[in-house]
Amino acid sequence: MSNVSDVNSSIPEVAQRLLWYQFEACAEAPHWFLLYYGVKVLNLVAGVPLNALVMWQILRKKSEGSTSDIFIFNLSVLDAYFGLMTPVDLANRLYFNDDHIWYSVRFAYGLKDTTPLFLTCICLDRYVAVVHPILFTGTRDTGIRIGISMGVWGLILAYSLTKCILGVMSVNEVFSGLILSAFSIMVFCNLSIIWVLRKSVAGKEVMNPVKRKAFKMVMTVLAIIIVNYLPPVALMPFASTYSFITFRCKISLAVFSIMDLSCTVEPLLYISKMDQSAFCSCLKSPSKKPINVSV
Repeated sequence: MSNVSDVNSSIPEVAQRLLWYQFEACAEAPHWFLLYYGVKVLNLVAGVPLNALVMWQILRKKSEGSTSDIFIFNLSVLDAYFGLMTPVDLANRLYFNDDHIWYSVRFAYGLKDTTPLFLTCICLDRYVAVVHPILFTGTRDTGIRIGISMGVWGLILAYSLTKCILGVMSVNEVFSGLILSAFSIMVFCNLSIIWVLRKSVAGKEVMNPVKRKAFKMVMTVLAIIIVNYLPPVALMPFASTYSFITFRCKISLAVFSIMDLSCTVEPLLYISKMDQSAFCSCLKSPSKKPINVSV
């Protein structure tokens, strides 16, 4: 199921202008809309500045970063844009209900639907680095990741434009397949990384500090992947079995609230991995000494 509800022209004008529920039938369960829009406001207030900080830090350290920084930067661009579209979305739902504005809103939701593609690239990059280090050594070239990013952007724009022009239902099955595939790949990559890291310290009393840090990081990423993407994978394939109120007014709002929360969680995860001195320097004037922050 896609990440935005259809605009039903048969809905009374008064109901359309109510922030807490879009469909008249959802009047009996308006609190789910409060949760949904609360997450959107959080992404605007906290997610946008955090993603801007991540992008600035990546551009600032340039070559001192990890190979995954290119994908993290692109992911932050998508999440920041989606957060910035919140006022447009809310204003159109509350006051305008303009068809032209709905095009831009659907395009923004199309971008958000496809953010798992860059998250998958990050997981694959880390998978190759840990599980296949020899192959990784020969593919560290930044140009390769730029080329992959351009290819991913092509898929993202094709999906978003299709959703924008043809409507929500035109990409329904594509979205379900994308989420299921991305979730499967990310879980496989992270479980493989955990297995290799655990195996490398088998029989040892103390894990190497670098490997311990990598292990904790992968466990955190895996937890976020499961929390953010397991609900749509588990619930959306059965959308046709739910009643209108159950699906439109409860399940879809809860699922997409969790997914949209990734706009704030993902940059927080990146920032939490920065050294305290590096983070403080982000808030001050640039230092002449390069800062090496691994991802």
